[in-house]
Amino acid sequence: MKKQMQYGILFFIGAIGYSTLEIAFRGYTHWTMVLTGGLCFCFLYMINEHFQKIALWKRCLLGAAVITGVEFIVGCIVNLWFRWNVWDYSALPLHLFGQICILFSILWFFLCIPIFFITRKIKNNIH
Repeated sequence: MKKQMQYGILFFIGAIGYSTLEIAFRGYTHWTMVLTGGLCFCFLYMINEHFQKIALWKRCLLGAAVITGVEFIVGCIVNLWFRWNVWDYSALPLHLFGQICILFSILWFFLCIPIFFITRKIKNNIH
């Protein structure tokens, strides 16, 4: 039960954190992004926990790949299948179906740096 509560808290932090970032930079968010942010934060927590002896840049690369993968899956569902048009990267270079692009993958890489420090602090306070 403790692990479930821990991941519930992590999900909540990620959901609120991502939504806040998106509102700050984009001006709005969508409820699917709240869920996606929570899920990604949990994944990043797990990466940081299980691969803590690996160099930070390698964890960031893995984190960016995971976030990009989640973003692609969610984008295919909400944008291409349901046609909710939550985002569209078609105007950006090196995109895939307008759902992911290299620019945002690079952004996720650098965003992983503070997130990994935050997840380390959270882990130290939870355990």
